[in-house]
Amino acid sequence: MSNTEFELGGVCHLALVCQDMQRTVDFYTNVLGMKLAKTVELPNGNGQHFFFDMGGGQFIAFFWFPGAPERAPGVASSAVLPGTGDIRTAHASMNHVSFKIPVDKFEEYKEKLEAKGVRTGPILNHDDSERTWSPEIHEGTYVRSMYFFDPDGILLEFAAWTRELRDGDVAHAPYDADGVPAATIPGA
Repeated sequence: MSNTEFELGGVCHLALVCQDMQRTVDFYTNVLGMKLAKTVELPNGNGQHFFFDMGGGQFIAFFWFPGAPERAPGVASSAVLPGTGDIRTAHASMNHVSFKIPVDKFEEYKEKLEAKGVRTGPILNHDDSERTWSPEIHEGTYVRSMYFFDPDGILLEFAAWTRELRDGDVAHAPYDADGVPAATIPGA
């Protein structure tokens, strides 16, 4: 049966939290053979966000947050919507599930969710600026996002890629568990 409410294109990316980005990069690139496709340094020393290409236009992504709580089953969800506060979650937790949607349906889907009584956060046009997002879409935007919670408080995202990811999008060395960057940028 097809979805009659939203034209979902599968999972855009699953965003998890790791304890050590260097170890995570090593496992997903060297053990599983995935390509590191995008690296993001979060503003104000708040961590990193790296994307691995799973194939088929789908990605698995990891946050590394300095000072994040240790792995703790049951501490697995954000208390706020991205763009409205601190979104850190524990090591080995699931931060959010992202569903890929068509870029031309973005505003329509936001209105549709809100009409159904779902509170959405601000639209975030992710870019390489110091803040990592802009309220407006521009040529540096690589993905548009809107976030909302399910009834159990699981953070969900509708995301639309606005451009292909390129080799230059991997520009940050991964941090280890103590916040020390690797000597080299993976794939550079």
